[in-house]
Amino acid sequence: MNSMSKELAHQIAVDFLKKKRNTEKIDVSEVEKEKEVWIIRGTCPIDLEGHPWAEKFKVIVDQKGKVISTDFSLL
Repeated sequence: MNSMSKELAHQIAVDFLKKKRNTEKIDVSEVEKEKEVWIIRGTCPIDLEGHPWAEKFKVIVDQKGKVISTDFSLL
């Protein structure tokens, strides 16, 4: 796979986050291509000791469809 589409990169990131964060609600706000990778940003809910919080994420997907980096932080 030489050139990955924006939609496929988006779906790979969402599927990865659903599994990693055990949630169905993933809000993607931005998908951009930078050099040879796709950067997907957005928010997802998390539960901290019974209290709901929002967490922002950044997932980097390479041209082969592999998640190569993630970054999470509380809002």
